[in-house]
Amino acid sequence: MKEVKIETTLSVYEDFTELPNEIQNLMNSAIEARDNAYAPYSKFNVGAAILLDNGEVVIGSNQENACYPSGLCAERTAIYYTGAKYPQAKILKMAITASSQNQITDQPIPPCGACRQAIAEYEIKQDSSIEIYFMGAKGKVVKSQSLANLLPLLFESSVL
Repeated sequence: MKEVKIETTLSVYEDFTELPNEIQNLMNSAIEARDNAYAPYSKFNVGAAILLDNGEVVIGSNQENACYPSGLCAERTAIYYTGAKYPQAKILKMAITASSQNQITDQPIPPCGACRQAIAEYEIKQDSSIEIYFMGAKGKVVKSQSLANLLPLLFESSVL
């Protein structure tokens, strides 16, 4: 048997105001999207904003449904719209923010597993990393240089 050690390096900003202006603007777009989320069941609002290489910013918010599997997370809403509207554009950066209607979310909230897989697919498709920034409603912001830092041992099409 051989053990394999997997390490990840993330950057942590103590506060939103420490982010570069470009990322503050992107996170503000994610916050606006979060505030427009439709989350009557979970009471957990999520917003995502994507910066493309053509300068466009695409936003998404979670959209729930009484038939739970029919809902969609903010990250996938934004990334799938990006793929449909701007199929040739590369995704450079993604900002994600989450808030709860039931409690204070002051810890960074990373994307769920399904969203990580969807983001990974786009990193593979465009053959370049996507910077990901995530936070709760307030407090620290975490930056990952690539989705691969958040989802090591990717499941990808080469295994199909």
